Amino acid sequence: MEIKILYDNRTKDNFNAGWGFSCLINSNILFDTGESADPLLRNLKKMDIKVNDIESIIISHDHWDHTGGLWKMLEQKPDRKVYACPHFSHIFKNKVIHFKADLIEVDKFKQISRNIYLTGEIEGMYKLSTIAEQALVIKTKKGLTVITGCAHPGIINIVEHVKRNLTDDIHLVMGGFHLMNNSQDEVIDIIEKFRQYNITFVGPCHCTGEEAITLFKKEYKDHFIDIRAGEIIQV
Repeated sequence: MEIKILYDNRTKDNFNAGWGFSCLINSNILFDTGESADPLLRNLKKMDIKVNDIESIIISHDHWDHTGGLWKMLEQKPDRKVYACPHFSHIFKNKVIHFKADLIEVDKFKQISRNIYLTGEIEGMYKLSTIAEQALVIKTKKGLTVITGCAHPGIINIVEHVKRNLTDDIHLVMGGFHLMNNSQDEVIDIIEKFRQYNITFVGPCHCTGEEAITLFKKEYKDHFIDIRAGEIIQV
């Protein structure tokens, strides 16, 4: 299965950068949409991806840097499935409905396509307030690939949630881990827990923070995947 990185703060070659995250699974499932439509659409074009081929859009959580490109996508093609958490804002949900998209609220672990799952809503914290977030899971012969938007519920909590629902080994965890404000000792503790769960590959990006990314890279060496807009990852 193929994952194309469409949006990140870092890029390869002449791809467009922006704050946020987005990736495409195969050719029809989009996970998050970055902070703005223009870089997303330009990167889609550079990767020769047709916007109309995207059938489903998963939004990890209701923050501007993950929903920014959604509205232009729905404007161009309204009849898509949009997977959200039940506790996303009414403003977000009403806007999706306004575009006449098919809003699907996922409260529990759910299979949405062959070998593709959503964790359902997991509660996290952001600036002293609760926030709802979901992650995406791909099941392959190599094991599970877990893709996170910002991991506000805690990246270890998300991994443990996945393990409670699927017994397969975890091949790769990638996406935003939201460790920008964590101490070095806290990040090292998280890396040790990754090792305890026998997570083979890591691909931290976006809000993980450069210091934390460097620590993951130092520990995982050849099993570290550099996530940048324009990269294509085979899982």
